[in-house]
Amino acid sequence: MRRTCVIAPSILSADFTRLGEQIAEAESAGADWLHVDVMDGHFVPNLTMGPFVVEACRRATKLPLDVHLMIEAPERFLEAFAKAGASSLIVHVETCPDITGTLKTIKSFGCKAGVTLNPATPASDIEHTLILADQVLVMTVHPGYSGQEFMPEVLSKVAEIRRRLDEIHSSAWLEVDGGISAANIYRVREAGADAFVAANSIFHHPDGIAAGIRSLREHLK
Repeated sequence: MRRTCVIAPSILSADFTRLGEQIAEAESAGADWLHVDVMDGHFVPNLTMGPFVVEACRRATKLPLDVHLMIEAPERFLEAFAKAGASSLIVHVETCPDITGTLKTIKSFGCKAGVTLNPATPASDIEHTLILADQVLVMTVHPGYSGQEFMPEVLSKVAEIRRRLDEIHSSAWLEVDGGISAANIYRVREAGADAFVAANSIFHHPDGIAAGIRSLREHLK
Protein backbone atom coordinates (compact mmCIF):
# COMPACT_ATOMS: atom_id res chain seq x y z
CA MET A 1 0.00 0.00 0.00
CA ARG A 2 1.30 3.43 -0.92
CA ARG A 3 1.90 5.71 2.03
CA THR A 4 0.22 9.02 2.72
CA CYS A 5 1.56 11.91 0.68
CA VAL A 6 3.59 14.75 2.17
CA ILE A 7 2.92 18.40 1.32
CA ALA A 8 5.94 20.65 1.93
CA PRO A 9 5.30 24.38 1.47
CA SER A 10 8.40 26.20 0.23
CA ILE A 11 9.04 29.42 2.13
CA LEU A 12 10.80 30.84 -0.93
CA SER A 13 7.38 32.22 -1.92
CA ALA A 14 6.36 33.34 1.56
CA ASP A 15 5.98 36.96 2.61
CA PHE A 16 9.14 37.43 4.68
CA THR A 17 7.67 40.43 6.46
CA ARG A 18 5.20 37.93 7.98
CA LEU A 19 7.25 34.74 7.85
CA GLY A 20 6.45 33.46 11.32
CA GLU A 21 2.75 34.13 10.81
CA GLN A 22 2.71 32.37 7.44
CA ILE A 23 4.61 29.38 8.77
CA ALA A 24 2.08 29.08 11.59
CA GLU A 25 -0.76 29.29 9.09
CA ALA A 26 0.76 26.55 6.94
CA GLU A 27 1.27 24.34 9.99
CA SER A 28 -2.32 24.88 11.14
CA ALA A 29 -3.55 24.07 7.63
CA GLY A 30 -1.92 20.63 7.72
CA ALA A 31 1.47 21.09 6.06
CA ASP A 32 3.67 18.07 6.73
CA TRP A 33 7.14 19.55 6.21
CA LEU A 34 8.50 23.04 5.61
CA HIS A 35 10.84 23.34 2.63
CA VAL A 36 13.77 25.79 2.77
CA ASP A 37 15.65 26.63 -0.43
CA VAL A 38 19.24 27.70 0.12
CA MET A 39 20.96 29.30 -2.91
CA ASP A 40 24.47 30.69 -3.16
CA GLY A 41 24.39 32.76 -6.37
CA HIS A 42 26.97 30.43 -7.93
CA PHE A 43 25.46 26.99 -8.50
CA VAL A 44 22.14 28.72 -9.20
CA PRO A 45 21.56 32.34 -10.30
CA ASN A 46 19.99 33.52 -7.09
CA LEU A 47 21.00 34.24 -3.51
CA THR A 48 18.70 33.34 -0.64
CA MET A 49 18.86 32.28 2.97
CA GLY A 50 21.46 30.77 5.29
CA PRO A 51 21.48 28.90 8.60
CA PHE A 52 20.07 31.90 10.49
CA VAL A 53 16.79 31.62 8.56
CA VAL A 54 16.63 27.89 9.30
CA GLU A 55 17.17 28.71 12.96
CA ALA A 56 14.32 31.24 12.84
CA CYS A 57 12.04 28.69 11.19
CA ARG A 58 12.98 26.15 13.83
CA ARG A 59 11.79 28.53 16.53
CA ALA A 60 8.57 29.20 14.62
CA THR A 61 7.43 25.63 13.96
CA LYS A 62 7.57 22.02 15.08
CA LEU A 63 7.31 20.81 11.49
CA PRO A 64 10.29 18.98 9.97
CA LEU A 65 12.55 21.43 8.13
CA ASP A 66 13.43 20.10 4.69
CA VAL A 67 16.54 22.06 3.67
CA HIS A 68 17.57 22.01 0.00
CA LEU A 69 21.18 23.12 -0.49
CA MET A 70 21.52 24.54 -4.00
CA ILE A 71 25.10 25.54 -3.29
CA GLU A 72 28.62 24.68 -4.32
CA ALA A 73 30.69 22.58 -1.91
CA PRO A 74 27.76 22.02 0.48
CA GLU A 75 29.92 19.95 2.80
CA ARG A 76 31.28 23.24 4.18
CA PHE A 77 27.90 24.10 5.69
CA LEU A 78 26.30 20.80 6.67
CA GLU A 79 27.11 21.13 10.36
CA ALA A 80 25.90 24.72 10.52
CA PHE A 81 22.53 23.86 9.01
CA ALA A 82 22.20 20.78 11.19
CA LYS A 83 22.87 22.85 14.30
CA ALA A 84 20.38 25.47 13.10
CA GLY A 85 17.64 22.85 13.24
CA ALA A 86 17.40 21.21 9.81
CA SER A 87 15.58 17.88 9.88
CA SER A 88 16.84 16.85 6.46
CA LEU A 89 19.60 18.14 4.24
CA ILE A 90 19.36 17.63 0.49
CA VAL A 91 22.45 18.01 -1.71
CA HIS A 92 22.90 18.06 -5.47
CA VAL A 93 24.79 15.29 -7.19
CA GLU A 94 26.13 17.99 -9.54
CA THR A 95 27.97 19.74 -6.68
CA CYS A 96 29.27 16.75 -4.70
CA PRO A 97 32.21 14.80 -6.15
CA ASP A 98 31.93 12.44 -3.17
CA ILE A 99 28.16 12.30 -2.93
CA THR A 100 28.05 9.10 -0.88
CA GLY A 101 30.52 10.57 1.61
CA THR A 102 28.42 13.73 1.84
CA LEU A 103 25.26 11.73 2.55
CA LYS A 104 27.06 9.81 5.30
CA THR A 105 28.25 13.07 6.82
CA ILE A 106 24.70 14.43 6.84
CA LYS A 107 23.52 11.34 8.70
CA SER A 108 26.36 11.73 11.21
CA PHE A 109 24.88 15.11 12.17
CA GLY A 110 21.55 13.49 12.95
CA CYS A 111 19.70 14.69 9.84
CA LYS A 112 17.91 12.76 7.12
CA ALA A 113 20.09 12.66 4.00
CA GLY A 114 18.68 13.59 0.61
CA VAL A 115 20.07 13.63 -2.91
CA THR A 116 18.72 15.71 -5.77
CA LEU A 117 19.39 16.29 -9.44
CA ASN A 118 18.60 18.95 -12.01
CA PRO A 119 16.17 18.36 -14.90
CA ALA A 120 18.98 17.74 -17.40
CA THR A 121 20.85 15.28 -15.14
CA PRO A 122 20.04 11.62 -15.89
CA ALA A 123 18.67 9.39 -13.15
CA SER A 124 21.67 7.10 -13.61
CA ASP A 125 23.88 9.76 -12.00
CA ILE A 126 22.27 9.07 -8.60
CA GLU A 127 21.91 5.31 -9.00
CA HIS A 128 24.73 4.58 -6.57
CA THR A 129 23.30 6.89 -3.90
CA LEU A 130 19.81 5.43 -3.62
CA ILE A 131 20.73 2.81 -1.04
CA LEU A 132 21.94 5.57 1.32
CA ALA A 133 19.32 8.23 0.67
CA ASP A 134 16.41 8.98 3.00
CA GLN A 135 14.97 11.30 0.35
CA VAL A 136 15.37 11.65 -3.40
CA LEU A 137 14.34 15.03 -4.78
CA VAL A 138 13.61 15.39 -8.48
CA MET A 139 13.64 18.95 -9.81
CA THR A 140 10.86 19.68 -12.30
CA VAL A 141 12.15 23.20 -12.99
CA HIS A 142 15.66 24.58 -13.37
CA PRO A 143 16.61 25.49 -9.80
CA GLY A 144 17.07 29.11 -8.87
CA TYR A 145 13.74 30.90 -8.91
CA SER A 146 10.20 30.35 -7.69
CA GLY A 147 7.31 30.61 -10.11
CA GLN A 148 8.72 28.64 -13.06
CA GLU A 149 6.54 26.39 -15.21
CA PHE A 150 6.44 22.67 -14.40
CA MET A 151 8.41 20.54 -16.88
CA PRO A 152 6.25 17.48 -17.72
CA GLU A 153 9.08 15.78 -19.57
CA VAL A 154 10.72 15.08 -16.20
CA LEU A 155 7.86 12.75 -15.18
CA SER A 156 9.57 9.82 -16.89
CA LYS A 157 12.58 10.38 -14.63
CA VAL A 158 10.34 10.36 -11.56
CA ALA A 159 8.88 7.05 -12.69
CA GLU A 160 12.34 5.63 -13.39
CA ILE A 161 13.59 6.52 -9.91
CA ARG A 162 10.38 5.16 -8.35
CA ARG A 163 10.99 1.81 -10.05
CA ARG A 164 14.57 1.69 -8.85
CA LEU A 165 13.67 2.58 -5.26
CA ASP A 166 11.05 -0.16 -5.25
CA GLU A 167 13.54 -2.67 -6.68
CA ILE A 168 15.97 -2.08 -3.81
CA HIS A 169 13.12 -1.95 -1.26
CA SER A 170 14.07 1.56 -0.23
CA SER A 171 11.86 3.50 2.18
CA ALA A 172 13.19 6.83 0.89
CA TRP A 173 10.71 9.55 0.13
CA LEU A 174 10.51 10.42 -3.56
CA GLU A 175 10.08 14.19 -3.55
CA VAL A 176 9.34 16.53 -6.45
CA ASP A 177 9.96 20.27 -6.54
CA GLY A 178 9.13 22.80 -9.23
CA GLY A 179 5.88 24.24 -10.49
CA ILE A 180 3.74 21.84 -8.46
CA SER A 181 0.08 22.88 -8.56
CA ALA A 182 -3.42 21.47 -8.39
CA ALA A 183 -3.26 21.10 -12.19
CA ASN A 184 -0.35 18.65 -12.21
CA ILE A 185 0.09 17.12 -8.75
CA TYR A 186 -1.99 14.05 -9.58
CA ARG A 187 0.21 13.25 -12.59
CA VAL A 188 3.31 13.55 -10.42
CA ARG A 189 1.75 11.23 -7.86
CA GLU A 190 0.92 8.73 -10.59
CA ALA A 191 4.58 8.79 -11.68
CA GLY A 192 5.51 7.63 -8.17
CA ALA A 193 6.25 10.68 -6.04
CA ASP A 194 5.03 10.79 -2.45
CA ALA A 195 6.36 14.17 -1.26
CA PHE A 196 5.50 17.44 -2.98
CA VAL A 197 7.19 20.81 -2.59
CA ALA A 198 4.90 23.69 -3.51
CA ALA A 199 5.60 27.41 -3.39
CA ASN A 200 3.33 29.75 -5.34
CA SER A 201 0.38 27.37 -5.35
CA ILE A 202 0.33 27.64 -1.55
CA PHE A 203 1.71 31.02 -0.55
CA HIS A 204 0.19 32.88 -3.52
CA HIS A 205 -3.13 31.06 -3.63
CA PRO A 206 -5.87 33.69 -4.12
CA ASP A 207 -7.85 32.29 -1.19
CA GLY A 208 -4.91 31.96 1.18
CA ILE A 209 -2.41 29.39 2.41
CA ALA A 210 -4.93 26.95 3.87
CA ALA A 211 -6.90 26.91 0.63
CA GLY A 212 -3.71 26.25 -1.33
CA ILE A 213 -2.80 23.24 0.78
CA ARG A 214 -6.37 21.96 0.72
CA SER A 215 -6.54 22.22 -3.07
CA LEU A 216 -3.33 20.21 -3.50
CA ARG A 217 -4.60 17.45 -1.22
CA GLU A 218 -7.97 17.33 -2.98
CA HIS A 219 -6.24 16.85 -6.34
CA LEU A 220 -4.18 13.96 -4.99
CA LYS A 221 -7.32 11.84 -4.52
